[in-house]
Amino acid sequence: MKDKTTSDLKLTNIQSKVFEKLIFHLQKRTDVQNIDLMNLSGFCRNCLSKWYSEAAKDEGLEIDYETSREKVYGMSYKNWKDRFQKEASQDQIDEFNEK
Repeated sequence: MKDKTTSDLKLTNIQSKVFEKLIFHLQKRTDVQNIDLMNLSGFCRNCLSKWYSEAAKDEGLEIDYETSREKVYGMSYKNWKDRFQKEASQDQIDEFNEK
């Protein structure tokens, strides 16, 4: 395994900070529904949670999906759904199914 250079470590730190800001932003924007994110970008909070668990596994850590969801949502997924999730409109569902 190659040692990381100072430049590589700085880049990793930058990427980490950007990810943290993205997560913080999504935690504050509870008005933005996951189906909106999926329809616009092809990923949502749940995708980020899965990627988080996968990245942890790649680093030899076991962080299960529900724990990852808590990190991404800033609370339990059930709590977030109960407080913020709205019923998807038929138009949103149709758009999602088209993609």
